[in-house]
Amino acid sequence: MVQGSPFIAAVLNQLNAVQREAACYLDGPLLVLAGAGSGKTRVITQKIAWLIDTCGYAPQHIAAITFTNKAASEMQGRMRQLLPGTSTKGLTVCTFHALGLQILRQEAVNIGYKPQFSVLDMADTQQIMIGLLKTADKQVVRRVYSHISQWKNALLGPAEARARAESDLDMQDALVYQAYQNTLKAYQAMDFDDLIRLPAELFGNRSDLLERWRKKLNYLLIDEYQDTNACQYAIVKQLCGVSGAFTAVGDDDQAIYGWRGADAGNMRQLHVDFPQLKVIQLTQNYRSTLRILQAANSVIANNERMYDKQLWSEHGLGDPLQILATRDDADEAQKVVMRLMAHKFECRTQFSDYAILYRSNHQARILEQSLRNEKIPYEMSGGVSYFDRAEIKDILAYLRLLTNDDDDPAFIRAVTSPRRGIGATTLERLGEYAGSRQISLFAAAFETGLQSQLPTPQLQALMTFCEYINRLHDRVARTPAGELLSDLLRDIGYEAWLFDNEDGRAAQTRWNNVQEFVAWMARKGEADQKNLFELTQTIALITLLDKRDQEDMDAVRLSTIHAAKGLEFGHVFLIGVEEGLLPHRESVDNGTLEEERRLMYVAITRAQRSLTLSYCQKRKRGGDWEGCEPSRFISEIADETIRRPDTQVDPAQARERGSARLAQLKAMLTENHQL
Repeated sequence: MVQGSPFIAAVLNQLNAVQREAACYLDGPLLVLAGAGSGKTRVITQKIAWLIDTCGYAPQHIAAITFTNKAASEMQGRMRQLLPGTSTKGLTVCTFHALGLQILRQEAVNIGYKPQFSVLDMADTQQIMIGLLKTADKQVVRRVYSHISQWKNALLGPAEARARAESDLDMQDALVYQAYQNTLKAYQAMDFDDLIRLPAELFGNRSDLLERWRKKLNYLLIDEYQDTNACQYAIVKQLCGVSGAFTAVGDDDQAIYGWRGADAGNMRQLHVDFPQLKVIQLTQNYRSTLRILQAANSVIANNERMYDKQLWSEHGLGDPLQILATRDDADEAQKVVMRLMAHKFECRTQFSDYAILYRSNHQARILEQSLRNEKIPYEMSGGVSYFDRAEIKDILAYLRLLTNDDDDPAFIRAVTSPRRGIGATTLERLGEYAGSRQISLFAAAFETGLQSQLPTPQLQALMTFCEYINRLHDRVARTPAGELLSDLLRDIGYEAWLFDNEDGRAAQTRWNNVQEFVAWMARKGEADQKNLFELTQTIALITLLDKRDQEDMDAVRLSTIHAAKGLEFGHVFLIGVEEGLLPHRESVDNGTLEEERRLMYVAITRAQRSLTLSYCQKRKRGGDWEGCEPSRFISEIADETIRRPDTQVDPAQARERGSARLAQLKAMLTENHQL
């Protein structure tokens, strides 16, 4: 061990004793059980700094693996602060998918791919699936795609999926899986699941390549370990080998992604695969008051748990949790907004101090209406970005291809949205030829080697498309962006294609979005004196700026509980805490009630200072009113932490008093604004 800097020693001394033990432990594999708000990111980043500064590890031999790009970005920022005078060049801080992509780019030749293979997003891969299934039924496409994703996450290839098929439907899906993989390979493309599965398969088959990557990555730190699936755990185990040079950080009480393949049992498996594993628990919470933590502890205690943890805090007892009983969802939205306004006025807080959380996205619609009625700014987590809408991505594919004809994903999307008489067989031959020649799909279309392989009708359709792209390309420099886009939409018949493939209302909404996009591009082109090439190149930057500006807004956050994981807010309203919603009605039948309870635990621990839970006495389902029961999770909250509603108060009187108080607050707010 080399002598470390006084700065890093001082930083480590700022950790509590247990955090410091975790940051400095290097005697073998380590599992850090980090309760909600216990400072796990500090431990990870300061451990990396300690490894580099004090233990002599070169940055290029360390990898910190996260589950979101945002988490990776935040971690990189902290590293720059911790090691301001030290180069961290080569340090890997990225998601599992980004690490898989890095591995596959370097090892592409060993799996029959060109290094610049394409990575297709969900929309692109679902278009392939629609062609294979010969149906545009979204439910069917989603079901089959989800099944294939589950197989991939479980490290099962098409052959294994067929061998394990237990029904005719399983066998049909397995055959589609094989055809889907053949198509991806022909396109020289991968989906997101392949970025994890293929490295695990590669390392399993090629010990020489695995050894090379073990020498490159000497120490791994894995964040949110409870969310790993079988493929991700396989990569961790392969890279670490028997030495177990890793620190895994996670919380089994926050394992809420079983529905998408995560396996909290991977924590238990660590003890089997690494008998020398050391476990350190972080239970001091730096986020919430004691009452909020007592409520979370009392709820999660009803689960069978691998590790018994009791979160505690030095933030004081805090206010009791509030329970809000409401008539229906409209009454719930109104009362939540009223309480939020009253609390903000009384406590002189910001809108950004508040979050309204819910189990399902559909619960947000009526909340949005109530917030708009009161002119309260809000932002939604997990919403679809404007540039992520399918119809906008369709048009952007053409623009990307005009800007860079080596963009294979753009080529595939453009040629299939709408289809130009170019079928899957043609695209597969094109992909195979491009892969053998190590060139782009667009360039391959013009080579005589490919043209000699295609029947005349297929070749004509392909050349018609490619020559049209070239003609558009020649017009870009001299034609205003708005005019060129309008011509493009007319030439490809996009409006008619939308209405042929969607019901009337959905098609009209999507077409309106496209027209709005064209109008915006036209205005932007005129104002900035930019052509379509230059506008296309700025769209990614515009998207990033939009996201940055949104994060800086003083606005109430609306979010599903899943999307709020990892976040914290001064004051939280958790709505729809009812049987059938939280826990979800399917969870009791399919044996996932404990995951729903962990979801409740995650929701509670987002709150720093106050937490209000609301439920309805009735809701509309399928057009009919149904009675609702408060969630069993409310009854599991310790009585001493909660203030339950006064059932003796006349509802009409309560509403009258509430309305009068709201009117008074509005008047005071107006008066204050005028001053």
